[in-house]
Amino acid sequence: MQYRKLGKTGFEVSEVSLGTWQVGGRWGEHFSEQTAERIINEAIDAGVNFIDTADVYSDGESEAAVARVVKSRSENVYIATKCGRQIQPHTPEGYTAQRLIGYVEDSLRNMKTDTIDLIQLHCPPTEIYNRPEIFEAFERLQEQGKIRNLGVSVELVDEALMAMKYPNVATVQIIYNMFRLKPSEAFFAKATQNNVGIIARVPLASGLLTGKMSQDTTFSAEDHRNFNRNGEAFDKGETFSGVEYDLGLEAVEALKKLFPGDSPLAAWAIRWVLMARAVSTVIPGASKPEQVASNIKASELPALSAEQMQGVEAIYDQYIKPSVHPQW
Repeated sequence: MQYRKLGKTGFEVSEVSLGTWQVGGRWGEHFSEQTAERIINEAIDAGVNFIDTADVYSDGESEAAVARVVKSRSENVYIATKCGRQIQPHTPEGYTAQRLIGYVEDSLRNMKTDTIDLIQLHCPPTEIYNRPEIFEAFERLQEQGKIRNLGVSVELVDEALMAMKYPNVATVQIIYNMFRLKPSEAFFAKATQNNVGIIARVPLASGLLTGKMSQDTTFSAEDHRNFNRNGEAFDKGETFSGVEYDLGLEAVEALKKLFPGDSPLAAWAIRWVLMARAVSTVIPGASKPEQVASNIKASELPALSAEQMQGVEAIYDQYIKPSVHPQW
């Protein structure tokens, strides 16, 4: 495992880490404590020292499982969680400093800890980035020792740029994958200049970039890839990176031709993310331990060639850019 610096946190984190959305629901399976623990242990065994969760993943059960496993291990593992998505309707009016502080207190209880390594605002409405009192509330939490660092998880590149005007924002979590190239255009360089760590999420575009999906693939009623394709429950960019499913399948076939050989497309998709040195860590999810091992092996692949990098961009320009680039 290779490690990279996570911005202002100063943490040296595994370049391939673990996201736990799949562990905590919205993927068609109910939370299983046993499966969660196996996945998390598998990741730590492989050198992962950064795990991302959220209070809304199975109503705090994901947070609890992550913390429980980490406490049982001797390794130093950083836990990042998120707050704010509990606010329903998810509008700016629901965001108050006191409410967010309450959510942090809840997460501390869920994880049975005194301090959270990294708390992230969980894709708040754009207007929140113009509310200094929200960010000041987390400064107070830092002073009290309840959090070590503040980050934001964003939907839009513009939101990522807005967040960096607050000095206490140490990290930005953003969707970045072969179907979402926009972050690398303006945001990455400015994040590097501001010493802001970048956490790349949804690296496999909700599974599209595994290359294993087809027109015959079905998703259960509880899976967001079924119920959120048009943004019915939350931002549609979180589902297949906002790419229309049939179009995504066409683009994947073109990518398969660009990456022939024994290594699966999923591994190359993660390796492609790591080609951006501005990225601190990528957080693919896993619904079973074997997927953890497969994801981590991606960092062992050789660097992509200039021809492969150009090929990915050409496929993006042809299939994805017209519909996705302007929206996020």
